Amino acid sequence: MLSPGDLIGGYLAELAEQRRQSPHTVDSYRRDLQTLCALLGELPGELSLPAVGSQHIRRFILLLHARGLGGRSLARVLSAWRGFYRWLGQRGLAAQNPVEGIRAPNSPKALPKALTPEEAGRLLDTAADELLNIRDQAMFELFYSSGLRLAELAALDISSLDDVAAGEVRVLGKRSKLRLVPVGSKAREAIARWAARRTEMAAPDERALFVGRRGGRLGVRMIELRLQRRAVAQGMLIGVHPHMLRHSFASHLLQSSGDLRAVQDMLGHASIASTQVYTHLDFQHLSLVYDKTHPRAKRK
Repeated sequence: MLSPGDLIGGYLAELAEQRRQSPHTVDSYRRDLQTLCALLGELPGELSLPAVGSQHIRRFILLLHARGLGGRSLARVLSAWRGFYRWLGQRGLAAQNPVEGIRAPNSPKALPKALTPEEAGRLLDTAADELLNIRDQAMFELFYSSGLRLAELAALDISSLDDVAAGEVRVLGKRSKLRLVPVGSKAREAIARWAARRTEMAAPDERALFVGRRGGRLGVRMIELRLQRRAVAQGMLIGVHPHMLRHSFASHLLQSSGDLRAVQDMLGHASIASTQVYTHLDFQHLSLVYDKTHPRAKRK
């Protein structure tokens, strides 16, 4: 009989190699399946992964909920477990899918946190004289200008500089989908300034656009830390992270244009439902648009 590690390893390998899931997604599935194994270990006696029943899954979800996991997190866990048992069933390794029909408890849908235009300006309009700050300025301007995901920005190579100079950037998003996103003038200027000095930090054969002190590709965790440090240095008390710049890009662009479909394309969302969370325009903005455009709202 295959061990839990062999079963999980085989499933994750298929996700990465055949279904071309992103490394972030595969890591998330790995953690959720490790959680399943840990919960199995808390049961009396020994129970193999293929022998798990729906009663066990319900118990595990109740335990995780009691330990503080919310509805969205539990839904993600169930999705990972459901896909794993579907894979086992297709190979005759499990008699049933114990996760089918089990749903996570509902939880209030949290709106994505975004900076105000003033906060975004405060974060980005800072002096960048030292080499590290010049690099950071280029990264963060590009985040806000084009709404990239963290992994997409970290994966950029110097080959993208020609596209950036022309006002656009090609990124490989989730499920290896390529998209073309505009790059604003501020971001182009910051990237050109970094490109002129990049060789002072980059290793001779390094292809990455953004590199660290050792000359190699800058990792996503270091990008997060550099943004957090900049926010603290600017006296911003809120927890600023790279995805917040993506949220801010989407929210501010949507407020200005009202074009939900265009924002969807630029974000690389497969479903427009994912983009609709950015329609939380502030009430004053909505009131202003209403007063200016609705026939019955115009004052005589």
